[in-house]
Amino acid sequence: MSENQFKRPELLESLRGLLGRITTRSPFYRKKFAGIDLADVRTWEDFERLPFTEKADLREAYPLGLQAVPDEDIVRIHSSSGTTGTPVIIPYTRQDVEDWSEMFARCYAMAGVTRTDRVHVTPGYGLWTAGIGFQAGAERLGAMVIPLGPGNTDRQLQMMMDLKSTVLCATSSYALLLAEEIERRGIRGKIHLRKGIIGSERWGEKMRRRIANELGVQLYDIYGLTEIYGPGIGISCEHESGMHCWDDFLYFEVIDHHTGEQVPPGQMGELVITTLRKEGAPLVRYRTHDLTRLVPGECACGSPYPRIDTIMGRTDDMVKVKGVIIYPAQVDEVLKGVEGASSEFQVMIDHLEGRDVMTVFFETTEGAHREGVEAMVRQRCKERMGITIVPKAVGIGELPRSEKKTPRIFDNRY
Repeated sequence: MSENQFKRPELLESLRGLLGRITTRSPFYRKKFAGIDLADVRTWEDFERLPFTEKADLREAYPLGLQAVPDEDIVRIHSSSGTTGTPVIIPYTRQDVEDWSEMFARCYAMAGVTRTDRVHVTPGYGLWTAGIGFQAGAERLGAMVIPLGPGNTDRQLQMMMDLKSTVLCATSSYALLLAEEIERRGIRGKIHLRKGIIGSERWGEKMRRRIANELGVQLYDIYGLTEIYGPGIGISCEHESGMHCWDDFLYFEVIDHHTGEQVPPGQMGELVITTLRKEGAPLVRYRTHDLTRLVPGECACGSPYPRIDTIMGRTDDMVKVKGVIIYPAQVDEVLKGVEGASSEFQVMIDHLEGRDVMTVFFETTEGAHREGVEAMVRQRCKERMGITIVPKAVGIGELPRSEKKTPRIFDNRY
């Protein structure tokens, strides 16, 4: 089965309805689609000829150029961090907030979370969408929320023990930090976690196994981004065969990020999302820069919702070294196949004595022969990536941990 499960007739009608509304309600899209007769969009091919919406478009609209309803209909503002440029401001209507919490509640239900669970929320609150999204979805489901937010690991662990938290919501980096602290302090027997809902960054199989084993939980990938509600627009199920997406709220495409052309299901490309119901700041064909693929076929869990694969990285994570394009996911794949190498790594790229030098720092398991592991990592990088690297093995815990996303590649050449 290879067809695109997002391309159902009723979804095309939803898209046509969105286009019929959007230019009357959104000054942003009235300008962007000037000269285009949206009534002529009748087929998937017609829709796929519409221009993409880019992150730069959203930054140029700062602060509230994306707003598509009157001020009195806006009940909340969220924002991207703005660490790589002007932040993106996203306004939400009451219905947007309701829709988001409904999608998030579906995520919890997909992960087997119930009203009897105690949901321990560690992501940040405020303008960032994560903390409040995890909280609202759990409340919508009817579970108990423990809204700790980020930081203060001593307090996190104390509350986790005292309140008998059963579900951990965190970034993979912070989940790993908590898992390592639980192991170091010898308090595993006092922890009652059974599920981990993990989001915000790519994480590899070794990291997943470490977190799952050390916390004693089943892990679920959750997906989202500030521009499209926030986390909660897709989640993996118990079969770990991709993330189910709520296609009654959103339309997904995967494109070749160089050409902009559609790629078939099963092929890796850049994810593009269109919001079908969003009122405050609807988006048409928004390029996420996230790399994934549409997963063909039906899931063993029986869910009717289509799937995308686990996010493999971002197009803007890409760097070129000695003419070779490198993604963090490639390094992760190399380490996954090397015995003695652990999950955490950092890549440093420098220009020394007239040439590029790529150094890979990676943690090794206790008792590993570091020189031997370094030699194997060097060999595998050459075989798999076509580049000679400088491997540097370090001990567990020597590379930094983060409450948010952990940077993997540092390009010091510019």
